[in-house]
Amino acid sequence: MFSTNIGTIDRALRIVGGLALLLFAITGIPATGFNWIGWIGIVPLVTAAMGSCPAYTLMGVTTCPVPKRQG
Repeated sequence: MFSTNIGTIDRALRIVGGLALLLFAITGIPATGFNWIGWIGIVPLVTAAMGSCPAYTLMGVTTCPVPKRQG
C-alpha cells in the first residue's frame, strides 16, 4: 500500500518511544490525569510495523538509505 520510507534507526526509535508511551498509559506513573496521552504510542508502533509513515509520504521525506547506483 505505502512504499517503505522508514529506515532502521528511525524504526527502532519509533518502537522504543511507542513502548515507553504505552507503558506510561498502562501504569499511570506519574498519576497526573494525562495517562490517555500515552495511548498515542500506538501510532509510532503501527508505523514502525508497516515500515511507512504517511506524514513522511506527504512531506516527501524518507529515512531509508538511498541504494547505490551500479555503473
